[in-house]
Amino acid sequence: MAKSASSPRPSRPARTGRPARSTRTGRRSPLASVALLVVGLLATGGAYAMFTTAASAEEGGNASIATADKENGEKLFQANCATCHGSNGEGTNQAPTLLGVGAASVDFQVGTGRMPMAVQGPQAERKPPQFTDEQTKDLAAYIASLAPGPDIPADEYLTGKGDVTEGAELFRINCAMCHNVAGAGGALTEGKFAPSLKGVSAAHIYEAMITGPQNMPVFNDQNISPEDKANIIAYLTYLDEHASPGGLDLGDLGPVSEGLFVWIFALGSIVAITVWLTAKSN
Repeated sequence: MAKSASSPRPSRPARTGRPARSTRTGRRSPLASVALLVVGLLATGGAYAMFTTAASAEEGGNASIATADKENGEKLFQANCATCHGSNGEGTNQAPTLLGVGAASVDFQVGTGRMPMAVQGPQAERKPPQFTDEQTKDLAAYIASLAPGPDIPADEYLTGKGDVTEGAELFRINCAMCHNVAGAGGALTEGKFAPSLKGVSAAHIYEAMITGPQNMPVFNDQNISPEDKANIIAYLTYLDEHASPGGLDLGDLGPVSEGLFVWIFALGSIVAITVWLTAKSN
């Protein structure tokens, strides 16, 4: 009886001494990239929030709104401001957000009558305030509670006393190109203008510097220190208290008004005298 043939055994692969290859490709999971991005954004946002809060704290220091009525401020806001700025101050297509503008911006805009605006235009113009000082502080306290921002300046910087010479130099370097060296104001582009600074209170001048209303740049404590802001206020106070030593100031508008005066009155007088002498000789 014939023996049955045995089935051949499969040959084993030769050992090379190298470990078996893993089936994993070594690629990073997409979720890991998203997580790294989120962590980076949170870290950047947190650092920025800490910096801006610290800067705002340096610019503040006045406790005038600490006792203000925030609830009354919210009522005033909802009745007079929410239509344009949004019910939570988030802004609309008609007006910007108020989150982060701080109490200083509200005190300036509302205290000078620029807000609420009577009509839409190139910029808000100064007019008699619609609210009392107490109501303005209530509004400022409410807006300040929504997000950190520049506070109303401390009284020590609003005395009008300081280095007038240093203030004049700082004003010429940073402000005179728009407001005129005598603070008389001037025209800008697209129907806008730099307002006159004559008769403006020290608090509103300081608040304008730290909030940058309209086309004005922001001068925080890193640009101009609180002491130098006080010196600028001292210079403007000096201009208010001292009349022009040269006589008629012609509105302090510089070569424009002075040149017009010369052309109309001086040359006009010369022409009139010439005509009179010619007529007399004839």
